[in-house]
Parts: sequence; C-alpha cells; structure tokens
Amino acid sequence: MALSPQFGSIIPSQSQQALSTNYLNFSGANGVNFSQQYLPELYEQEVERYGNRTLSGFLRMVGAEMPMTSDQVIWSEQERLHISYNNCVVAGAGGAAATITIPVTAVGVAPQIVNVVSPLSTIVVMDNFGNEAKCLVTASNTAQAGAGAGQLIVEVYQGANLAANGIANGNPVKIFVYGSDFQKGSSTANAAVGANASTGAGNLLNPMVTVDPAFTTFTNSPIIIRSQYTVNGSDTAQIGWVEVSTEDGTGGYLWYLKAESETRLRFEDYLEMAMVEGELNAGAGAVPAQNGGTEGLFAAIQNGGNVQVGFTAAAGLDSFDAILKNLDTQGAIEENMLFLNRSTALDFDDMLASISGGFSGGTAFGLFENSEEMALNLGFSGFRRGSYDFYKTDWKYLNDASTRGALTGPASIEGILVPAGTSTVYDQILGTNIRRPFLHVRYRASQADDRRMKSWLTGSVGGAFTSSLDAMEVNFLSERCLVTQARNNFVLFRGI
Repeated sequence: MALSPQFGSIIPSQSQQALSTNYLNFSGANGVNFSQQYLPELYEQEVERYGNRTLSGFLRMVGAEMPMTSDQVIWSEQERLHISYNNCVVAGAGGAAATITIPVTAVGVAPQIVNVVSPLSTIVVMDNFGNEAKCLVTASNTAQAGAGAGQLIVEVYQGANLAANGIANGNPVKIFVYGSDFQKGSSTANAAVGANASTGAGNLLNPMVTVDPAFTTFTNSPIIIRSQYTVNGSDTAQIGWVEVSTEDGTGGYLWYLKAESETRLRFEDYLEMAMVEGELNAGAGAVPAQNGGTEGLFAAIQNGGNVQVGFTAAAGLDSFDAILKNLDTQGAIEENMLFLNRSTALDFDDMLASISGGFSGGTAFGLFENSEEMALNLGFSGFRRGSYDFYKTDWKYLNDASTRGALTGPASIEGILVPAGTSTVYDQILGTNIRRPFLHVRYRASQADDRRMKSWLTGSVGGAFTSSLDAMEVNFLSERCLVTQARNNFVLFRGI
C-alpha cells in the first residue's frame, strides 16, 4: 500500500531541476510555513529620521558652569540709584501746601513706610494724565508707623498749588527726587524754611535722611538629577550589531550599549531642560518639602523679568519698539541674543523684510549696502535697532515636537531675549564683587566628590563586579542649579 504524499505531493528529482513536482509549498496546510526560510534583507544602518535629536547646547552657548559646595547659592543685585515712588496719594491739592503720602511697602512681616526723601528735596510730581509739577519738600515724615507716617508736605514752584498744575486729589501720582534747594547759611541737620502755611516762620525741620544702598537678594538651590540604564546578563550574551552615528559625534557598531549611549544623551539633555523648566516647591501642592525644586530660566523671567505676549510681524516695528522702550527702563544692555521658535523667528524676518525705502511692495536695497543678494536673503541673523544689537537664532528646544514644539496658544513659549556679556554682583560666599555671565550653572563639587556629571557601573555584568545582581546598571547623577542674574533685562515671548 503506497503512502499518501505529504507537503503538497512532493516528488524528489534526481537532478537539481525546478520542476512542478519538486518545489516546497511555502504556506502549506497544517500550519507548516516555510515562507521565512531565507534570511531577511537587513539594513545595518539606522535611519536618522529625526536628525540630531539632542536639545542641549543653549546654556553652553550663553553661560558657564562653576562649582559650589553648599546647598544654596545666594547673590545680591543692585537696586536703582535714584529715589522715586509710584502710586503715591495726594491730599490738599488745592492748598498752598499739599500732602503726598508714600504707599506702605511690605517689609518682612509688619508693613513699614519706606521713605528716604529728605526735607528741602526738590521733586517732580506726575499723574497718569500728563500733568506734572516741580515741588519743594518742606517737611518729611520718615516714621514707619503712626499719624502722618510717610507723608511729604510739598509746595509748588510754578502756579498756586498742585490743583493749578492739573493734579487732583485721589489720583495716583509718581514722584522722583531731582535735587534740593537750601537757603543761605542753612545746615542739613537743622534745615529751615521761611514763613509758609505748613511750617510757620523759621521752623526747623527734621534732619536729612541718609540713604543706605539698597539691594535685592536672590537665592536658588540645586536639585539632584538621576537616571539609570539596566541590561541583564542573558541579553548581553545575545549580541546583535547595529551601525550607528550618534549625536555626540561617535559612530560605528554597537550592541546593547546602543541603548546606554542614548540614555546618556537623554540625561545630558535633562541637565539643561531641568535648568530651563525648573520650578521651586511653593509648598501649596502635594510635593514633599524635601523635594525643594529649583528656579529655572522660564520661572525666573516670569518672577521679575519681562513678558511679551503675542509678538507678531503684523504689528510691524511698533510691537518690537515697545520692547525696546521697556528695555530702556531697565539695564539697557547693548547686545542681546534672541532664541526663538520657528514661527517667531519668521515673524522677525517678516518684520525686517517689510522695511521699505520709499516704494511699495519691495525692499530698499540701500538698506543692505545696495546689494540685491543681501536684500533678498530674508533670513536675518542679526540687526540693530535704536542703540541695541540683536543676534537671532533658532532654539531647537522650542521647535521639537517632544518638548515645547508641541504646545500652542497661551501655554506656548515662543522665544526669549537674553542679554549678552556679564554682570557685576556681590558674592556672599567670597565677600567681594565678581563678574559672572547673566546665566550660569552652579554644580556641587569639592575635593572629595565632583557632582557635575557622574557615571558609574554596578552589578555583575559587563565588567562590573559590585553586587550579585545578574545585570549591568549604568548610573548617572548630577546636582546643579541655574543662576539668572539681572532678570529684569530678560524678555520671555509667550503665545496668545
């Protein structure tokens, strides 16, 4: 009795000939499948479909890294040199002597009056409607509390009174000191004025006020950033080679350390991203107090810098000039860097390209040294406006879809303006004035341990023999914080 043929009735041939009776059915019955009998066509090289995926480099471009040994970094920044007050209250504007009350400022726990305007100072009084008057301070109460605390008695140089100069009671006014006006033979300890409604003839006023230099103290604390990559011992024995070209400049064939390499690159990005995005623990949420957080760049600009909402090219130079006018009220640092996302960078290009030299719909070549090629290259990387120089560049962190590039609307951050150069500050630890970049990173380090960027192996695989764990653990650690000095000169561009 003949056996029934199997696998599609295969009949072997005596010679190597491709016949209809001697081929294998690659997808036969009973679950038999020989369709994968050949090795697949394997590309060894990875396809770099996202290009350079790393996001770090911003802080290396604009700042520096310096060691420290403490849990906290403290620095002091100067306050303004001249004496001025906003939101002062006027009373008795229709009389010969008016009263201006300086607002209460919270200092520590108890509210105090901060008044350093001396008697016989000359001041400018301005309201929000364009009215102003030059006045002489005939009496000044620098008391912190009690009746008349923080009050100035003033008399005008021109006109009968403040009301005659358009300044009414109840409207908030700004005052600033521009000098003083003493009589002949007077003393600063016993300044006298002549007969007037507020003091009477020959009244002796309280002595001049000594103005101590004011400063603002800022502080930040480092956070510990950690990461780890683990591969078990069994996987290290199954080697599959892949030819790679990594973002850190290395290339060649890697096996399981390919993932370790990417873990390192990702950790290095975290070192910068944490300095940019960090927030202090305000204690209002459920985050434990031991996780204090750190103040990153965005938070620092929000807490004392300048925020520009909805910059667009449609507004032309007017919108940008408003930024310049605000910078004039701050440090007026001449050179600045613009780190922008793609949309805002194009807005700047459109704004600059729209400048016309007298004919509609075109660009005046004369603005570009009469070079047509320069005029048509509308990707502007640097420009000067007023007394400021600006250097513009794309910031990949704001464009990447895995980070800020995925956000739109009010939550989006579209760019920042960073002053170039260095600032002079008083270092509490060194006890002297020092020059530092406006942005710099402080990391924990001592003679015993440098925590700028640590990496070490643990386990019992891959050359590590530190424990009985059948795996290799690659550990990464850093402890650092960002110092944002003179944040009043920074601008944060937000979406709308």
